Amino acid sequence: MKSTTIPPFTMTARRVSETTARPGVSYVECAQLPFTLTESSTHPMAVVTFGSALPGEFPCPVIALNLPQIDGPPTAEVWTGDKPVQLHTDPDCSIAMNGTFLIGSMTLNEDADRSMDAAAYEAYKAMLHRLHTLGYPYLWRIWNYFPHINDDQDGLERYQRFCLGRHHALTEVLADFPSSLPAATAVGTKSGPLQIMFLAGTQPATHLSNPRQLNAYDYPQDYGPRSPSFARATLTRSEKECRLYLSGTASVVGHASRHAGLPRAQTEETIRNLQAVCEQAQHTAGFDLTGTQRQALYKVYVRDSASLSEIQEAIMHSPLAQEHVLFLQSDLCRKELLVEIEGLIITG
Repeated sequence: MKSTTIPPFTMTARRVSETTARPGVSYVECAQLPFTLTESSTHPMAVVTFGSALPGEFPCPVIALNLPQIDGPPTAEVWTGDKPVQLHTDPDCSIAMNGTFLIGSMTLNEDADRSMDAAAYEAYKAMLHRLHTLGYPYLWRIWNYFPHINDDQDGLERYQRFCLGRHHALTEVLADFPSSLPAATAVGTKSGPLQIMFLAGTQPATHLSNPRQLNAYDYPQDYGPRSPSFARATLTRSEKECRLYLSGTASVVGHASRHAGLPRAQTEETIRNLQAVCEQAQHTAGFDLTGTQRQALYKVYVRDSASLSEIQEAIMHSPLAQEHVLFLQSDLCRKELLVEIEGLIITG
């Protein structure tokens, strides 16, 4: 899909932290992966799959997620960098780093003696420890994946338990909490362990709010004993490029879910939220996110594949219509939410 551009907004002179990092990301058909990686002039750093087996082996971490793709040919997400890569691996963690940023994944199995909040706490503490040890202390983007996200576990929804453990670890370790929280996604897989994928750098980024939504970390306790710990978007900038990492975004205004049972209306509300964040980013960066020299990729998480046609119809009549969009089947953080969208906009 390709999209009409988001309208331009007034700029300000507020400075965004500059880095030399230029993470690249693209959607590649799985059958074309070996050729694409061989012919690319960049250095592969991670390949993310969505339920499809890959042909052969790859010179970078492969992050396999049980999130079925529900439209189009089997596709993988490929992350690259423009500098040589060093790998750091152990049984629970795989990291590729290049001196300015890293991308990695942390995996932790649950068992009868470890609740979801304990697993999230342990995984986040281990991840943050590695980032500091390796010299990449600034979180830019996080993705959280685990099964049965809406199920009850000892009186709390598993997503609420995850938020509890994550919050505990971040408040213990992360400097300048909550202003240093990055963009994030948390969705439910069909099976598997707790998997945390992360992007971090040697330099800080700028984390953004959404004027249409309450900061997630300020939610009232109606949504659990500890609020979700993430920003609505994160902005990084090099000399020539700007990257906007959009968090998993849904049909939430203020802190309340909207349009229960209506997948098209939820999609339209979600897109309005994404546009508001883009406006906020332009206002903050003084950088045009609407020019012709831009790349945008989105993942659309769909709770029920039966609602896919309505969701796609809404997207076809939106600014996402001309962009690269990947549709995945996934449970979402609130039972009433039917669709969630995340994205990355690269411009320069």
